[in-house]
Amino acid sequence: MFSKNTQKSDVAIEQHELLENAQKRIKQKKRLFSHFVVFLIGSVFIVLINKIFKQWEAYDWYIWAISFWGFLFVMHAFNVFVTHKFMGVAWERKQREKLVAKQKAKIAEIQKEIESDFPLSNFNKKKED
Repeated sequence: MFSKNTQKSDVAIEQHELLENAQKRIKQKKRLFSHFVVFLIGSVFIVLINKIFKQWEAYDWYIWAISFWGFLFVMHAFNVFVTHKFMGVAWERKQREKLVAKQKAKIAEIQKEIESDFPLSNFNKKKED
């Protein structure tokens, strides 16, 4: 009776994690698409500003501005599509398991130190006296 509920809850937790991961990826891709649209509109706007104010300024600063913004967009795309493949859910799970194992090892080490410094048999003998 209880084991069936445990299995269902494990499956539900796993499905919930998969759903959260899917929602997270959708948000990342949506932000990337929004960044691309803003980049295109902003680039056109920067070129238009340069054309309007070119009467007073001979330097084509807009090339540097658009190049820098394009570099930021490429880094954003790299982060969403490449980095996520290497550091996705499986990587996060492995890192979490490593950290939990380290914490358990530290707890076990501290418990051994406490048991060696304050053995229970000596404590019980002192209580009896």
